[in-house]
Amino acid sequence: MRTVAVVGASLAGLSAARSLRKQGYDGRLVLIGDELHRPYDRPPLSKEFLSGTLGEAELALETDGEDLAAEWLLGVRAAGLDHTGRAVRLADGREVHADGFVIATGAAARTLPGSEGLAGVHTLRTLDDARALRDELGRGGRLVVIGGGFIGAEIASTAYALGLDVTVVEAAPTPLAGPLGETMGAIVSGLHTDHGVRLLCGVGVKGLSGDERSEMGVPPDGVWGRVDAVLLEDGRSIPADIVVVGVGARPNVEWLEGSGVALDNGVKCGADGRTSLAGVVAVGDCANWYEPRLGLHRRVEHWTGARERPDAAVATLLAGGAVEPGVPRPPYFWSDQYGVKIQFAGHAAAADSVTVEDGTADGRDVLAVYRRAGNPVAVLGMNQPRSFMRWRKQLAAATS
Repeated sequence: MRTVAVVGASLAGLSAARSLRKQGYDGRLVLIGDELHRPYDRPPLSKEFLSGTLGEAELALETDGEDLAAEWLLGVRAAGLDHTGRAVRLADGREVHADGFVIATGAAARTLPGSEGLAGVHTLRTLDDARALRDELGRGGRLVVIGGGFIGAEIASTAYALGLDVTVVEAAPTPLAGPLGETMGAIVSGLHTDHGVRLLCGVGVKGLSGDERSEMGVPPDGVWGRVDAVLLEDGRSIPADIVVVGVGARPNVEWLEGSGVALDNGVKCGADGRTSLAGVVAVGDCANWYEPRLGLHRRVEHWTGARERPDAAVATLLAGGAVEPGVPRPPYFWSDQYGVKIQFAGHAAAADSVTVEDGTADGRDVLAVYRRAGNPVAVLGMNQPRSFMRWRKQLAAATS
């Protein structure tokens, strides 16, 4: 290979570029990113950056003096992949020809239909999103977070610490039941009520209201007015000065439609990152990798996956075909909420039981182990870093 194009310039793309150089690739390397920013760390956006305790310079993922000898094309979106012509088409009309491609275009925050053009309504995915939300939170007021997942919970925690009046609305009966299961999801989401943050569960959002809505069409500046309430499906109206929509993310793969790359909840990949097209691999939040332990494909939106899995995908790309994949470590993620460090590794959905091994639910300091047929498949820690790390190592050893 003489040229490799990495489409996506965040953590997964940067990790792939580093892996290419580490594994001996010395050809032309092009990184394409739709944001103008150099690669930055996303987890602090909902916590330290949003609270103002971490600056933009501290988000940088590249180390001082790091030089990948790469060409950076930033602020331009990929518009298509021409596999026959071996080229990425860009939205500005340019093309980048290459022999190999790493797809790392990530995911975009889902929005609430009908909220377009209404001031005070935010999603949080990018640095620019975080800048805008931080400015609003600094003015105080009433915040309603739609979605009780980890991002929504972290934003609620940060806003609570900043002195805002916070309400979290979750459509599911139990927040975090998907990643943690109902029992542990209820314990972790109890942190909201512990701190006086209102948690409304089992009710959907019907829409938003604004103080200057008009039936005359969208105003010339595209702004309807400012949000003033969240309307629930049960008829209630929750006053709001700021609304954050945290209802998940969708993989950025529309640009690959018609390219021949198989798509299924993202880019469908093997256990080594290979796609349906030779010379094309995928990593990060847009990649739906095959999980040998589970016997199914799964898209993992976690920092560790974006950091670790590019090594395997790059090895596949440079080998020119399928390689024997190693056994990846169980998925791991963490969250900081209301001063509690939450850590999780493994697959909760694979478990048939969960037991608290240490701490108490009331103390919000549990160490819980998930098992299937008596074998550990996942572990959760709340302010239990040492015990959690021991169990995480045991889990990795057991699954390998």
